[in-house]
Amino acid sequence: MTLVAIETSCDETSAAVVRDGCILSNVISSQTAIHAEYGGVVPELATREHLRNLMPVARQALREAHVTVAELDAVAATRGPGLPNALLAGLKAAEALAFSLRKPMLGVHHHEAHLYSPWILTDPPRADFTQFEASVSLIVSGGHTLLVLVEEMFRHRVLGSTLDDAAGECFDKTGKLMGLAYPAGPEIDRLAAAGNPKAYSFPRPMLNEANDDFSFAGLKTSVRYFLEKNPALPDDPQTLRDLCASAQAAIVDVLVAKTVRAARRLGRRCVTASGGVACNSALRRQLAAACQEAGLRCRLSDRKFSTDNAAMIGILAERKWMAGLGEIAVDAEIEPSWAL
Repeated sequence: MTLVAIETSCDETSAAVVRDGCILSNVISSQTAIHAEYGGVVPELATREHLRNLMPVARQALREAHVTVAELDAVAATRGPGLPNALLAGLKAAEALAFSLRKPMLGVHHHEAHLYSPWILTDPPRADFTQFEASVSLIVSGGHTLLVLVEEMFRHRVLGSTLDDAAGECFDKTGKLMGLAYPAGPEIDRLAAAGNPKAYSFPRPMLNEANDDFSFAGLKTSVRYFLEKNPALPDDPQTLRDLCASAQAAIVDVLVAKTVRAARRLGRRCVTASGGVACNSALRRQLAAACQEAGLRCRLSDRKFSTDNAAMIGILAERKWMAGLGEIAVDAEIEPSWAL
């Protein structure tokens, strides 16, 4: 089976070609530089860039995979959740292609694709579900923070989610308060490597609450009040590193503790993490260490497949199609608020 997948849920235009579980190509056009001027994603600009980049990106994906349109057996695209007009650009383009080729059209849930991305290997790029097992999975990105119980393939339920800001949003907003450019998350990670995470004490919201939900708005507010009282601190390079390390530690401590605690409570022996924030070095290091200490297996999505990408969309679409799932009409509508 050979399919092309399209992902346009936010500000990454991506297309990938997948054949029998192998990723033949995965092309991503990032809009980061465009949105940096505004300190965040501007939906109208994101949609405009998707319309501009989608055809060149799709052609490049087919070219790199050495696959022609005539060889495609199906077409897949993200159906939701995401920015409505951004989703619309990708889904309608995919539906038009499927209609013209008279091939099946597969609609994919963006979060579900992240959920299964830790099972994508990179050398060579392919899906490996031979060791798949029940798990507690952390999906953590700029827009979402979810804890999910995966009971078996395609059977899962959300344990908890963020009540306000997502973890990635907290990274970006606290970084902005420190004077860092958007997106601030990767820069905080870089600076924190040479900082002292115990230099400043920031709150760990809901760390000790007896639930699986998250809240990061209070942490962001705490950093804002602290910097209002100490406005000159970020001007010193080492102090800025310490601030980044301290804020990062507060976010990561909550993510790690609540994930591992849920796994132990539910008797699951495997923990996974995916989404853009799963690229964070401290999160990867601390979650792996905490799992080892608790006797749990830890699977982290590869950084290449942690951020939004069409390869994970294609892998999930193919897997679902093989199970008789996922096919939608070629005039199906987007699902901007599709619940996992």
